[in-house]
Amino acid sequence: MKKPILAILIILLGVLGAAGIFTVTETEYAIRFQLGRIVKVDYQPGLHIKWPFVNNIRKFDKRILTLDTSPELMLTSEQKYVNVDSFVKWRIKNVARFYTSTQGNEAIALNRLHGIVSDRIRNQIAARTLAEVVSEQRVTTMRAVAEAANVAAEEFGIEVVDVRIKSIELPDDVRESVFRRMAADRQKAANLYRFEGREAAERIRSDADRQAQVILAEAQRDGQKVRGEGDAIATATYADAYGQDEEFYQFYRSLEAYRAAFASQRDTLVIDPGSEFFDYFGQDGR
Repeated sequence: MKKPILAILIILLGVLGAAGIFTVTETEYAIRFQLGRIVKVDYQPGLHIKWPFVNNIRKFDKRILTLDTSPELMLTSEQKYVNVDSFVKWRIKNVARFYTSTQGNEAIALNRLHGIVSDRIRNQIAARTLAEVVSEQRVTTMRAVAEAANVAAEEFGIEVVDVRIKSIELPDDVRESVFRRMAADRQKAANLYRFEGREAAERIRSDADRQAQVILAEAQRDGQKVRGEGDAIATATYADAYGQDEEFYQFYRSLEAYRAAFASQRDTLVIDPGSEFFDYFGQDGR
């Protein structure tokens, strides 16, 4: 009879020992309760002991978690609607406060965190224009949202690590209107560039024409000057030749006159053969 009782006692002690031991990993928080009251929360990773049937343990994730929300319609400072799709990186910072404020229910915590972050994003979007929202200021905006949300989430034992906007989209009807206005603005800018280009082209052509006229005028002036100098030299040469041998000069000039007069075979001259024009053509004009 003693051996079965001893075996039963050993089994009971083993069960009690197993029930009184629990482990905590590096990625967990552990809270020990005694009759529903928190008695300890600062457990380090490792093996720990509790009173069986008197204490119970609740564990919570210590890692950074993600809250991914659905896109929400928000208003900019220009009263333009935008669909903002964002997500939040968060973690439990004070596990005791987290438990007392949310009863340890993660769904309640996410719902409250979503409200906090959504309100801060809405306020930041409402303080900025559409151009500022989609520009490089988005990083500054999200940093301000994260800081404000982190302050508000402290009462729930939550730390907001980061807030990011995945996309900012205009509603379909507003998007079409914006696209049309952007197209009109681009067309207006293109027309202005074309007008400025035509104006610059006309200015360049006018300047080129003016320079061409100046160059032609200077060329004609220089040509007239060269021709005048050539004529003067020719006249001086002719005069010098006439002074050296008047008879030969007259003969040479008559030959040039004959060459010019009879250059074309279809021309007809009616001249008295006894005129001075034929003095050097032959004896008595024959």
